[in-house]
Amino acid sequence: MALSVLDLFSVGIGPSSSHTVGPMRAAKQFTDGLESSGQLPATVRVQAELFGSLGATGRGHGSDKAVVLGLQGHSPETVDTRTADDQVAAAALDAELRLGGNHRVDFNWEEDVVLHRRKSLPAHPNGMTFRALDHNGKVLRERSYYSIGGGFVVDGDVTGAEKVVPDTTVLPYPFTSGDELLAICEREGKSISDVMLANELVWRTEEELRERLLGIWAVMRECVDNGCSAEGILPGGLSVRRRAPSLFRKLAETDATTSSDPLLAMEWVNLFALAVNEENAAGGRIVTAPTNGAAGIVPAVLHYYTKFVPGADDDGVVRFLLAAAAVGILFKINASISGAEVGCQGEVGSACSMAAAGLCEVLGGTPSQVENAAEVGIEHNLGLTCDPVGGLVQIPCIERNAIASVKAINAARLALHGDGSHKVSLDKAIKTMRETGADMKSKYKETSRGGLAVNVVEC
Repeated sequence: MALSVLDLFSVGIGPSSSHTVGPMRAAKQFTDGLESSGQLPATVRVQAELFGSLGATGRGHGSDKAVVLGLQGHSPETVDTRTADDQVAAAALDAELRLGGNHRVDFNWEEDVVLHRRKSLPAHPNGMTFRALDHNGKVLRERSYYSIGGGFVVDGDVTGAEKVVPDTTVLPYPFTSGDELLAICEREGKSISDVMLANELVWRTEEELRERLLGIWAVMRECVDNGCSAEGILPGGLSVRRRAPSLFRKLAETDATTSSDPLLAMEWVNLFALAVNEENAAGGRIVTAPTNGAAGIVPAVLHYYTKFVPGADDDGVVRFLLAAAAVGILFKINASISGAEVGCQGEVGSACSMAAAGLCEVLGGTPSQVENAAEVGIEHNLGLTCDPVGGLVQIPCIERNAIASVKAINAARLALHGDGSHKVSLDKAIKTMRETGADMKSKYKETSRGGLAVNVVEC
């Protein structure tokens, strides 16, 4: 199974990769299947059922809206985030869908998009089933899908909820563990970003890859800019006020060269993370990195690199993203990046580890130091629960990204002060994360039935 850096970092829509991006992709995939099989003209109605964590917190995560948008032919990468809610409202009000953008079918919001709060499909907590009916009520096509984290979607025919989307591409330097990756680096005399780059060239040229990655970085920067300028209250009913704009104004008035605050850089990192995750919570355009719930960490640490590290440039940005993705791949294939499967340690923990690795790489770390930084990043997020208040990606998710961003920077700096040798390997930490997630009660895995979700009064 081969994964690309562009699988780990993709442009999408908030507030959740597994609950919004994944369902939208699955719904579009289902509609595309109707068209390719010639069944679309005979379809007069479609039904969608969401199970497990999707059913439990789908309203707060916009899963129901995402399904409607996907059925109407929209993709997370290109859907107009400014009009998305209006398009869904119009479908409900007009009682019709335009499958694939053109084919009209009747639509009943209450009956045709059903969220099962306490039913699950067998292979993964994020399961969904789509059904197309003809004018006699006969089922023309029925498919189940699983949203397995980070916007990845697999067909319901998979066994055991495969953690990666099948890709049989042969890579020059395949690796499935941190130890294998380090061995390749030592044998070939390459950095971690060099190994990733060599693998990426199987899919596209270096120029194309660079353009795509800098495009990802541009979306991250735009997301921060949007988050710093958008005032108001976040949607969902918790009355959470956006804090990034006021913090940005305060910091913009501070002269970094004359400020006596030794932690001024940390304040900026907090701002970058808050801006991204407030945009995510509002359903804005973000980069899944590797999930939406943890989308602020990699951009915040990358902004730290470009703003506070002398000599930072676009080459460094590319190397940062490549090294971070190498670590993300290890989490993806050996554990999970799905909060519904392993808790927030799989989202914020993975992102913290990835960002630590990326920063360590561009600060001149050796492969062993980069692996050490990644291990520190996840080790100190082990056991982190996913308990969103009200099923919204707001409390504690937004602040959690800010805290983890600073933690990632600290992990990279700690690793750089060592020689790369350490007692706990990244592989062992990832294995521990997977086992901890398996032991974790379901109420702490994105169901909003435990932790802060039940101990904080919604207002």
